[in-house]
Amino acid sequence: MSMGGLLWIIVVGFVAGLIARWLAPGPNNPSGFILTTILGIAGAFLATFVGQAIGHYSPDQGAGFIMATIGAVVVLFIWHRLVASGVIKG
Repeated sequence: MSMGGLLWIIVVGFVAGLIARWLAPGPNNPSGFILTTILGIAGAFLATFVGQAIGHYSPDQGAGFIMATIGAVVVLFIWHRLVASGVIKG
């Protein structure tokens, strides 16, 4: 992986995380650049995993920006549920 590829993952992850936080606001949202970026990257991994599992993506293909954002919203929903149940502190 080149430096440009890594930078692209960080930028897409950050933007997907920002959009997810905007679409699913809440008092327990992870804040800050690093947590927002991790949220977006985790969403992209989730979207890629699910997409490959159902045959939407080939094994060498990753999720696109829209699916990464949807995945980030799902990760944020799971985060909210874990905070609400007291499993983690938000």
